[in-house]
Amino acid sequence: MARTQGTGSGTGVDRSLAGLLGRAFGRLGRAGGLVFLIAGLGLSGFGAYEGAYAAGWAGTHGTLTVQQCEVSYPNNASRSSRKNRRPVRCEGTFVAEGGKGTDAHAAVQVRQRYVRGTELSVQQTEPASEGGAGADYVQAGMDRAWRWFAAFFGGWVFTGLGVFCLATGFAPFGQSRVSFDTAWEAAGRGVTRSLVIGAIGVGIVGSAVSFLISYF
Repeated sequence: MARTQGTGSGTGVDRSLAGLLGRAFGRLGRAGGLVFLIAGLGLSGFGAYEGAYAAGWAGTHGTLTVQQCEVSYPNNASRSSRKNRRPVRCEGTFVAEGGKGTDAHAAVQVRQRYVRGTELSVQQTEPASEGGAGADYVQAGMDRAWRWFAAFFGGWVFTGLGVFCLATGFAPFGQSRVSFDTAWEAAGRGVTRSLVIGAIGVGIVGSAVSFLISYF
């Protein structure tokens, strides 16, 4: 009789623990979905912002005549990152298209050094004064713009995953309270599945096409 009670008690504890773990993993899945959603929206927003300037759709277009270029590393950069990533800062004089403004102290981050006198096509993003002094600049070019657009579409993939995990509680990492098959079936009862398929599909295709176009 005592053994039966012990077994029943143990079973009850196991069920309680299983319930607690299930609820914990359910919350973990939705928390992960929120992280995916925020990351996706942030990546898409940043890609669209940078792409619009690189394409010349936003800001003030002009030419920056290089005076000097220097390689600058973050103070906390590791040896490997210093070797593989070399941010170059080129300084010079910016003249807006049509001669509408100048900035004798313009600077832009680029991928390589340029010799003195090289004219770079740039976009002035946020002028700090009427004369443009202290403004921010990005190097213009459709090849760069298309790479930023690839990032914009890439954000759609994360957004789709985020919506799926938030709606179903499915955790794409570790042990999940909800199996993928169960979550996928639940998503099909409303518009969630269509939204997820649409977002991920557009994201993958758009990102791949944009990245390929950037090389032509």
